[in-house]
Amino acid sequence: MTTAAPPTLELRDLYAGYDAGWALSDVNLEFPPGKLVAVIGPNGSGKSTLLRAILGLVPHRRGMVTLSARPIDRQRIAYVPQREVVDWSFPISAEQVVLMGRYPRIGPVLPAAPADRAAVAAALERVGMHGLAHRQIGALSGGQQQRVFLARALVQEADILLLDEPMTGVDLATEETIGTLMRELRDAGATVVYATHDLETAADISDLLCFVNGRIVAFGPPAETFTPHTLHETFGGELMIVDAGDHAHVHGGGHHGHVDVPKR
Repeated sequence: MTTAAPPTLELRDLYAGYDAGWALSDVNLEFPPGKLVAVIGPNGSGKSTLLRAILGLVPHRRGMVTLSARPIDRQRIAYVPQREVVDWSFPISAEQVVLMGRYPRIGPVLPAAPADRAAVAAALERVGMHGLAHRQIGALSGGQQQRVFLARALVQEADILLLDEPMTGVDLATEETIGTLMRELRDAGATVVYATHDLETAADISDLLCFVNGRIVAFGPPAETFTPHTLHETFGGELMIVDAGDHAHVHGGGHHGHVDVPKR
């Protein structure tokens, strides 16, 4: 992380999307530093668009995104995309991928200093990939690839981390590693925003939940937002919510198993 005070990420009156339509409309959010935020919604709801709009990778039709009321500084934001959008055939090693996270500091042309190499080695060690540093990225398993991209985000030392479905299609050990690292980064003062389909884990580990379906359906602590009403508004017919006394059981929606939701 940078030595400057951790920034507050703000989205104000944001409309974003391609062509004639809006993937997201009327978005007003404030992500304070030191919070772990889960972005939840069905496929095509705008989860990825929200993360990419923060980075400026999706056109803003209206509104703005700021860090503590200032224009976005990309050096302060690290991004881990979905694995499906990465070209895994590119002839580059795991170590070289992680080193790319230092480019905002050293540039893509200048040689890496010993401190940069040390940061890369430490990040690979932290995600359990030090022994595979020289392996071609495409030769790694899905979970290993995700660990490498997480290490790339770590060496950037950013204040804001955006992770697009980081736990999709990975093994249990990688899922636990990612969850632990997200919490550690949050505890160190970073803002961690991740898109997910896993309702149960999101409700258990996140400080804030952001439910999305073309708009912000609900945003706040799990105790206030993880309700049958919010789930119906977000997922519609994709979820089956079964009345069970003081709790509702949620089935479907792409999450793991069923979830008990307190009825409020």
